[in-house]
Amino acid sequence: MEVLVAYASKHGSTAEIAAAVAAEIREHGLGADCVAAGEVADVERYDAVVLGSAVYLKRWQGDARHFLRVHAKALAGRPFWVFSSGPTGDPAEDDVAWQEPKRTIARAEKLGARDHVVFGGRVSPEGGRMQRTMAEGMPEEYRDRRDWDQIRAWAAGVAAELRAGDG
Repeated sequence: MEVLVAYASKHGSTAEIAAAVAAEIREHGLGADCVAAGEVADVERYDAVVLGSAVYLKRWQGDARHFLRVHAKALAGRPFWVFSSGPTGDPAEDDVAWQEPKRTIARAEKLGARDHVVFGGRVSPEGGRMQRTMAEGMPEEYRDRRDWDQIRAWAAGVAAELRAGDG
């Protein structure tokens, strides 16, 4: 079984999450390619798809939204999962500061996405001016909220579902 893990990443954090998802799927005996969403020509050779995107200003990245539109028919015909990444800062403020792109997630669910999860994101002082300013104004412990155990456990669940024949 071959799984495509496609992603749209602005500063590399979501790409790192996608790579970890693909690696975990491989650990469970399945094939997995990790490819930037904008570089995927078609998904026909894959048995399943995982699509992830960074979220900025309540929106998925354009390449991920485009992927959903262009591959809608193929996605509806195979198992697929989606993840978003992005919350940084104080977790107590997530309800106020963090919002998912409701229309995009609704589109994925309408196509039959099996699950959608939100992973914490990362803001790095090595990024552009806005990212540097955000990082400098944020306590260091809130700059990288990616929970690698959570990411691996979710990917293991995807692999287990596929291996059990639920895909």
